[in-house]
Amino acid sequence: MRAGPGTRFPIEWTYRRRDLPVQIVREFDLWRRIRDRDGQEGWVHQSTLAARRGLVVLGAPGAEVPLRRRAEDNAAPVARLRPGVVGRIRACEGASPWCEAQVGEYRGWLRRAEIYGVGAQEDVR
Repeated sequence: MRAGPGTRFPIEWTYRRRDLPVQIVREFDLWRRIRDRDGQEGWVHQSTLAARRGLVVLGAPGAEVPLRRRAEDNAAPVARLRPGVVGRIRACEGASPWCEAQVGEYRGWLRRAEIYGVGAQEDVR
């Protein structure tokens, strides 16, 4: 992540983990100003951004968030995820409180409110 939109600007931060979700807040030519879940902002070249959508599990330290078999509160958990776990959003219907997700080899459903990486009414397909 650079201080400005171009290679002449200094590198301020290097992300070392794949699939971390970021929000694009501005565009300039082939550069995107992004914001991560901690509020850190900077510029990256568009080629470094992946089209697939990542997620980070939210919650209190030590808590567990169930990845459910179906998009229902009483559905059996496929896995229990700790806050900070990174995964991928497979689909999210704009009006639904649930998102289909994949974390490692596990696939299931997470409540939209329990993840960072998708807007409140955003539709992801």
